Amino acid sequence: MQLFPHQQRALQETEKFNRVAYYLDMGLGKTFVGSEKANSFPENIILICQKSKIQDWVEHFRQYYAMGVFDLTDKKQFEEFQGTVGRFVGVINYDLVFRRSYFAHISGFTLVLDESSIIQNETAKRSKFILKMKPKNVILLSGTPTAGKYEKLWSQLHLLGWEISKDLFYKQYVEIEWIEDHNSGFRIPQIVGYKNVDRLKRKLAEHGAIFMKSEEVFDLPEQVIIPVYSKPTKEYRKFMRDAIITIDGREYIGDTILSKRIYARMMCSYLNKGRVAAFKDLVQSTEERLIVFYNFNEELNTMQEAIAELERPISIVNGSFKDLTAYEEASDSITFVQYQAGAMGLNLQKANRIIYFSMTDRSELFEQSKKRIHRIGQKKPCFYYQMICPGTVEEDILHTLELRKDYTDELFKKYQESFDR
Repeated sequence: MQLFPHQQRALQETEKFNRVAYYLDMGLGKTFVGSEKANSFPENIILICQKSKIQDWVEHFRQYYAMGVFDLTDKKQFEEFQGTVGRFVGVINYDLVFRRSYFAHISGFTLVLDESSIIQNETAKRSKFILKMKPKNVILLSGTPTAGKYEKLWSQLHLLGWEISKDLFYKQYVEIEWIEDHNSGFRIPQIVGYKNVDRLKRKLAEHGAIFMKSEEVFDLPEQVIIPVYSKPTKEYRKFMRDAIITIDGREYIGDTILSKRIYARMMCSYLNKGRVAAFKDLVQSTEERLIVFYNFNEELNTMQEAIAELERPISIVNGSFKDLTAYEEASDSITFVQYQAGAMGLNLQKANRIIYFSMTDRSELFEQSKKRIHRIGQKKPCFYYQMICPGTVEEDILHTLELRKDYTDELFKKYQESFDR
């Protein structure tokens, strides 16, 4: 395996640590850095990742390392793995590991967490379980460990061996203001910024954490954002006013903030004929590879129907299906990617154009989606077509994402209040 200079530097700077965090920007090859660090220890390796990345990790270790590799989501391989003598790698996903009591009783292994930001909520079952595991060595990998929010690092700090309480961490590094909640009448804390950031980064470095941005390493191509507008429909306006509407025989009832927010977004995307027509026009305007991000299954169905007559090769990545054959083999392919399933971890730099048929409401997924094409190996400028209905919740979501914040029910409620006025 031939590492890039920045990857070699990350390993050299953490050579003395047995607990490390490689917070390398998407595209800088943290997979190779993490596996090389893990291979430097003689202990067996337990690697925890997202379900969609299981096979990628299994194939990576089988290709580059002479040791047994087991897919622990497979019951037969899991049974074989438990009886194996000698050095091995076991790969399992976050949502399954805490259901296997075996991992609560072992110790003295190398623990690798891919996309370690997944354990940022220390109260979640998977986080609690992982924080109680007894590894000898720890390797954390993430391209966006905090999504710009340092308070989300706290659970990861404990795995690195920094035993600082949550209260003390907040007092030293997080700026909080207390605001009045008009619904409950109580004052609630709100994070408004950070303090002592340089000291925080020094402390992280002392505990084996490496931060590295793409722009610090490579001169990546230009990123060009192109808005694609479509008018909001009269059905959208009516629904926002009345919270109920029937479209093509289906009744949409926004009886909660969440349901109203979801249906409002649907009415801006696949239920908006102008959006669908604009999408078809975009696809017809180029024979280049296209990556299309979407949220809802209905969006995928609608998009496929809209371009069926074009007979373009299609790949799909979502929660139940992953096939990148057309992407790999056809220069005019269209690859549909559901945010949750593919915004994190896919290498799609054969393409240089992304269409956002609809926007995610999660900042981390949005930031990572952009880096699927803007990464090592990309030689062309990257174009991002953001499909937006002006004056709707979509515009509000995009503004929030540009601030690197998640779009929540509370923000939608404020938007709805301004809409009503």
